[in-house]
Amino acid sequence: MNGRLFVVGTPIGNLEDITFRAVKVLREVHVVACEDTRRARILFQHYGIDTPTISYNEHNEHRRIPELIERLRNGEDIALLSDAGMPTISDPGYRLVHAVREAGMEVVSVPGPSAVTAALSVSGLPTDRFIFEGFLPRKKGKREKKLLEIRDEVRTVVIFESVHRIERTLQEMLEVLGPDRKIAVCRELTKMFEEVLYGRIEDVLRDFRVKKGEFVVVIGGKDAE
Repeated sequence: MNGRLFVVGTPIGNLEDITFRAVKVLREVHVVACEDTRRARILFQHYGIDTPTISYNEHNEHRRIPELIERLRNGEDIALLSDAGMPTISDPGYRLVHAVREAGMEVVSVPGPSAVTAALSVSGLPTDRFIFEGFLPRKKGKREKKLLEIRDEVRTVVIFESVHRIERTLQEMLEVLGPDRKIAVCRELTKMFEEVLYGRIEDVLRDFRVKKGEFVVVIGGKDAE
């Protein structure tokens, strides 16, 4: 009998944001494929999990996928972890899940935290319809093209951004989307120094101070109330 691939959601910051089921699965599978085994080890030590781990990331996924498929065929259950949140969401785990599905084997979701839905829930912006764009392109021309698409989008838009580019991104959003578009800039969600700046782009940018952390930006749709 083939093993199963468990897609396990883990905390995006606060280690207590994990389900009882996720801990149980992580203890019972044969191996855990982690985007970063060092970060996984912090979580494992906190919950007394001693399951073996194996690295699985964008640099080795083409080599790892056949190996993991073979282990599933041999009846081993495998858990898939990202650095934080739900695997496969803006994450290389998608290719493994695709390969397992193509091989006709079972994939099981063990849902947990997601920075996307966490940011939406506290943004104060419409959540009935939204799209997720991940990280904006790094090249200026492609970034401007994507922002022009967002300018005309009527749904709420969620993007990720790094601390190194967040101020530049906000400035470009001001120039392309205009000063009155409503946004929420969420930093360090679920962590000790969690912070959400909400309001018109112009006002948020005026009050913004670059700080360390991970950022999720929620952008109100065109003409959103």
